[in-house]
Amino acid sequence: MQLSCLPVSFFSEIIEGRMSIADWAVLGKEVGLDAIDISILFIPDRSLKQARQLRQMVEQEGMRVTMMTSYPDFTHPDAKQRQSELEAAIHSVQLAAEVGARFLRVTAGQAHPETPLEDGCHWAIEGLNALVDRTAHLGVQLVYENHAKPGVWQYTDFSQPPEIFLHILTHLDQRIQVNFDTGNATSFSPQPLVLLETVLPRLGSIHASDTAQIGTLEHVLIGTGKVDYPAIFRCLQSAGWDGWICIEEASFQGEAGVRKAVQFIRETWKQILLEKIHE
Repeated sequence: MQLSCLPVSFFSEIIEGRMSIADWAVLGKEVGLDAIDISILFIPDRSLKQARQLRQMVEQEGMRVTMMTSYPDFTHPDAKQRQSELEAAIHSVQLAAEVGARFLRVTAGQAHPETPLEDGCHWAIEGLNALVDRTAHLGVQLVYENHAKPGVWQYTDFSQPPEIFLHILTHLDQRIQVNFDTGNATSFSPQPLVLLETVLPRLGSIHASDTAQIGTLEHVLIGTGKVDYPAIFRCLQSAGWDGWICIEEASFQGEAGVRKAVQFIRETWKQILLEKIHE
């Protein structure tokens, strides 16, 4: 297992320039991450040049970027906007390639009130499949997540309900994998482990997050909420999965929150490994 982290707790500081990407890379290295994650929001002018500069800053600190998160909205009711979303998503893949990211997290889109269920599913499938067709040559792995509600969106994720998420996934190009978010699954799926087992054949990465509530996502320090990490890690290890776990650190406890999350994930993963050895 390799570990990275998306610093949600530091989003405001980074976006507003009070914390640099280099600062984040230094902290990530200090707390024992194998790599760091970033949001597309960390590249304010969306230029390839700025993405290359960001990669240089990270690599100068002895780190690399594993995942960049993005927020395409392929379920918008306006066809012109959907086309604009596709072009923007293509550019996002180009940015991810320039920054050296292995993964780009993608979404289906928002639950616009005007978007019928059948049309929304069709548009999401169409948009995501067109995206992988036009960007596969760039070498960035697309990982599809059923999100909760990104701060940049007006509405919740169209594919937040597990049945919609799985329907869309079933019709996606096999080159698109899944980013399984533990907090989202625990909040919105009646059986999060069943959902994980269902997507395991397409699993590209894990977003390790935690929630204080069932039925709504209320971020808390990882390991202190409702997510059953031992059960999730048993499922992953039993399946032989040993990929990237990307911590989504949103406890807003600063550096301490990142350190505690890293320690919890590593110790819990090791604990389950030891259980298997002694079975």
